[in-house]
Amino acid sequence: HGPDELLSSGVTNRPSTMNDSTPATDNGSDKKKFKGDRSPCSPSRVLRLHQIPSDVTEAEVISLGLPFGKVTNLLILKRKSQAFLEMASQEAAISMVNYYTSATPYLRSQPVHIQYSIHRELKTDNLPNQARVQAALEALNAKQSESLAVTSAFAAEGGLLPGQGSVLRIIVENLFYPVTLEVLYQIFSEFGSVLKIITFTKYNQFQVLLQYADPMNAYYAKMALDGKSIYAACCTLRIDFSKLTNLNVKYNNDKSRDFTRFDLPSGDGQPPLEPCVATVFGTQNVIFPSYAGVTGFAPVMSFAQGAVTTSSTSGQITVPGATGVPGNSVLLVSNLNPEDNFPFWISTGVYGDVHRVKIMFKKKESALVQMADATQAQLAISHLNGQRLYGRVLRATLSKYQTVQLPREGQENEGLTKDYSNSPLHRFKNSGSKNLQNVFPPSATLHLSNIPPSVTVDDLKNLFASTGSAVKAFRFFQKDCKMALIQLGSVEEAVHALIELHNHDLGENHHLRVSFSKSTI
Repeated sequence: HGPDELLSSGVTNRPSTMNDSTPATDNGSDKKKFKGDRSPCSPSRVLRLHQIPSDVTEAEVISLGLPFGKVTNLLILKRKSQAFLEMASQEAAISMVNYYTSATPYLRSQPVHIQYSIHRELKTDNLPNQARVQAALEALNAKQSESLAVTSAFAAEGGLLPGQGSVLRIIVENLFYPVTLEVLYQIFSEFGSVLKIITFTKYNQFQVLLQYADPMNAYYAKMALDGKSIYAACCTLRIDFSKLTNLNVKYNNDKSRDFTRFDLPSGDGQPPLEPCVATVFGTQNVIFPSYAGVTGFAPVMSFAQGAVTTSSTSGQITVPGATGVPGNSVLLVSNLNPEDNFPFWISTGVYGDVHRVKIMFKKKESALVQMADATQAQLAISHLNGQRLYGRVLRATLSKYQTVQLPREGQENEGLTKDYSNSPLHRFKNSGSKNLQNVFPPSATLHLSNIPPSVTVDDLKNLFASTGSAVKAFRFFQKDCKMALIQLGSVEEAVHALIELHNHDLGENHHLRVSFSKSTI
């Protein structure tokens, strides 16, 4: 017997006057009947979900309830396209129904309808596959335990707790892949109408201020996304409520956006952005150029049609349509010092593996740089564009070329192209490398590793001073003397020192590893 046949033994308090297991049909009549003809049930902590996909997983259904509190039981009737979800409290169930009444949830791109069940409790101990259901419940509820008290207080007080406004402050940790304003909008707009976004870097951290139309939207977004990673092992969101009550956006560009005003200038002398937003007060649908992220995550939580999905077990977020970052992996880097043009690729290698570099024949201060993939190219642009090097401000953008061609032997510009595809300096050739979790913007503080025991503080200070840098501070790691931090006089000095000394031979078969640090001394 499957669970469909055992429905009557899986629930309690079942009146004989109402059929609570009518299967959904493919035409519109069932939907109309659901919305209009059925008399509504009184609130219950057991919720009935209609029109769930046949291939839905337990985790996907459970995760619909997680933002509202602990889920205590689940019964899926796949042949009837229905499920019963039991919440820990009636208050949590009421919050869930109220929220999804105005924001229809989607599972696998299919709308799901939620109403109170006539049942007050699910009894599923004797049903098949319950061990798997209980394992999913235990895993997915683990991170929600701290939120239960907040959820109950929220529902009981009928309002927000002190300090919970409509503006969120978001810190993105381990920023290995670029997180654009469009990506932020796509993720956070699944919880409500986003009015304004401001991005900036402070204390070597990428930070965001994001304002919702309704404080409740901010509450649910924080509850669902805090601690989640946009991509595997990186771009982790740390979310708090901001003390600000309103954001003042002066420019509409790639750093800030006011979605309520299309007349704002871009801040660089360009005309205002073209209105790409179709706005209806109360709801807001914005069409951005699609941004594809990194694939390979199994989505667990779906909030809306075409929505960003998150995995409660892996803590990852997937941007829909993600099939690898499309586009170009070749950078055009300009305003280089012609006398020092090739070494700059080492600083680019902090943000991805450089395969080829070509100095332009007629314009020696410009170069083409081919990265391992388009994601690394975008990351290098986001961190190196505008950075000072050898007295000049670097400019980095995507090239119109898709690859850097190696010259044929005897060509006039043969010496201007170099192949680094097999370089031992590559930092990211191993998938899952810890280097993916330690990618930071250029900073005056450098992280040093692979230091042999015989090398002293003075040895390293003198080494970095030999590059023309002013050493401001130095300290070894207490738990690991193979690593240290060194703080130089400026970010430009640090970039120069990294180029000069990364992979420097320290003896004893140790080559110094240098990267930018998010810490200060």
